[in-house]
This record gives sequence, C-alpha cells and structure tokens, in this order.
Amino acid sequence: MVDVRWLDEQQQWAWRRYIEGTSRFLEALGDAHDEALPVTLGEYHLLVQLSEAPEHTMRMSALADFLALSRSRLTHTVNRMEARGLVARRPAPGDRRGVNCVMTDVGHATLVASAPGHVNAVRRLLVDVLTDEELATLGRAMSKVSDVARASVEASRG
Repeated sequence: MVDVRWLDEQQQWAWRRYIEGTSRFLEALGDAHDEALPVTLGEYHLLVQLSEAPEHTMRMSALADFLALSRSRLTHTVNRMEARGLVARRPAPGDRRGVNCVMTDVGHATLVASAPGHVNAVRRLLVDVLTDEELATLGRAMSKVSDVARASVEASRG
C-alpha cells in the first residue's frame, strides 16, 4: 500500500483555488487573444521568447523546453506560424541535426502590435486584481513551483 500524506482542509482549499484560478485565467487570457489579437496566447509567448533571445533566434529544442511544450506540439505551432511568415526555421550553425527558430520582421511587427492588448488583458485579469505584495508573493511561489516541476520532469526523462 502506498503511504499518502493527504491534504488537510486548508491545503485542499488552496490547491483547488490554484487549479481553478489558473485554468480560468488562462482561458480568459486566451479568449482575449482570440478575440482581439492576431496571435494566440501560445504564439505570443513564443514570439516573446524569441524577441528576448540573441538575434531573435533559439534552437527548437531549447524553445520547447523554455515554453514547457513537447517537441511535437512546438513543431505544430511553428508550422502554423511559419505559414503566416511570423517565424522561420534555419539549420543550426555547426550542427547538422539542430534547427533554429528565428523570428521574422513580420513576427516582430506582430508582437509589437499585439503587446498592448496582451498587457491590458494581463493587467485586467491578474495584476490589477492583486495587491503589489500579493503579486510579488505569487511570483515567488510560482518560481518555486516551476523549479521543482522542471526538475521532476527532467528526472523522469532521465
């Protein structure tokens, strides 16, 4: 029999609020993108990562890891974005098997045009709902959760 440390009432309450809040936040933010912006939330996140990378370029494998996507899902997303001229795939210099994802000028212009709508939605749904202290606490807490979850995934993949 497996030994389980069950959640107490307060932990159960917090866990369920986290799941519901995260799900509803992502749903509402995704809807805001779908209704008013030229890119989905996932596409926006990908463009942001590329915009912050040197030469607006990242290896596909590193991009998948950074976005917490399977390589297959990233490939599908990049295929859609490439067809619209937002990104391009290029061979990685010095590595015959490596592939880079590069943000195009069209992708950069799309990111710049989308940023105000994205930021307004994030403010409306999250930032302006919380006090500065609550937002800082949320950021610190989710950083810890992210670190532990990443390590767990990496350990399970060997």
